[in-house]
Amino acid sequence: MLHHCMHGKPFIYLDSAATSQKPRCVIDAMNRFYSEQYATVHRSVYDFASAVTAHYNDVRQQVKEFLNAAFVEEIIFTKGTTEAINLVASSFGKAFIQKGDEVIISVMEHHSNIVPWQLMCEERGAHLKFIPINARGELILEEYERLLTDRTKIVSIAHIANSTGTLNPIEKIIDLAHARGAKVLIDGAQSCGHLPVDVQKLKTDFYVFSGHKAYGPTGIGILLGKRALLEKMPPYQSGGDMVEEVNLHASTYQHPPLKFEAGTPMIAEVIGLGAALRFIESIGREKIAAWEQELLAYATKRLSEIKGLRIIGTAEEKGAIISFTIDDLHPLDIGTLLDIRGIAVRTGHVCAQPTLKCFNLSSITRISFGVYNTMGEIDAFISALKDVALLLCPTLSY
Repeated sequence: MLHHCMHGKPFIYLDSAATSQKPRCVIDAMNRFYSEQYATVHRSVYDFASAVTAHYNDVRQQVKEFLNAAFVEEIIFTKGTTEAINLVASSFGKAFIQKGDEVIISVMEHHSNIVPWQLMCEERGAHLKFIPINARGELILEEYERLLTDRTKIVSIAHIANSTGTLNPIEKIIDLAHARGAKVLIDGAQSCGHLPVDVQKLKTDFYVFSGHKAYGPTGIGILLGKRALLEKMPPYQSGGDMVEEVNLHASTYQHPPLKFEAGTPMIAEVIGLGAALRFIESIGREKIAAWEQELLAYATKRLSEIKGLRIIGTAEEKGAIISFTIDDLHPLDIGTLLDIRGIAVRTGHVCAQPTLKCFNLSSITRISFGVYNTMGEIDAFISALKDVALLLCPTLSY
């Protein structure tokens, strides 16, 4: 992909926060499975089925080590972060949340970490509360502490905000929640492929992420949940593989993780995720984080050259995401003209409408980085952005 042209121009991909490009090893691993190793898992004893079941189970162990989970049974395969959050909202809600209880999220969440909690609270008669943010796009922790009560059952927060790039102080958020007896879910969609994550050190109760944002395929995500909680939570879906014994009038269920994995699973996607995690580890998450911070700092500096440009989200701690507006220029026009120049950026509300409303905005332009981006690409982007700004507003000069 990165050697192709777009509209006849060298392709510059600055949209990794939406989805990452895939290394060859991931594509090869999935192709090899379909062409040389294909069988289903957990259902047959013939050689190919046994081999792929072992491979599939090995990836679960690999994810455990990647996150430093306490038990392999705590790793549940889902379709992505969205399904993982929906699973927790539904199942945890049924098990632990009663009328009058409280759920806390923040106003900076992705829609996928807002709507599931809205639906669950409506169904259970619970109250949904929101941590506000300041002008820099940082959570106001004093307000968070005031929101916490003995009725708070769960707090669900992004590790890195997909809109502003804010890197939240999740250790403190978790500690404060636990002190009031509440559980915590961390949305790691924007963090897991970019920096080290140790869920035992964090002491989080749930951690979720998507494979496709971490150099893996679409259609696969991870829910890590503490084993003691998962044991008490009811199934989210029902069908084959999640049952222990089925009778006409009642059924019994497997223990986690299989209790939450109904039906034939995403076998190729799990194998692809395993290859993606090996790719990340071969580079080193510390090195990835350091390189992306260099890109972030350089791009932030270069963007200051654009007249009328305002960065949305200036938190002291940020992931490799920059959202911005330019006076009198619509993000859709900016994105369209950059596309013609071979540069891929994200425009619109980036699935974070409540966040944008805090800045009196309905649309932004967003760039985001991955391991494959370079300083030269940032220079090319800045040059193109200046050209676009001049085209849309001829009174500008550089």
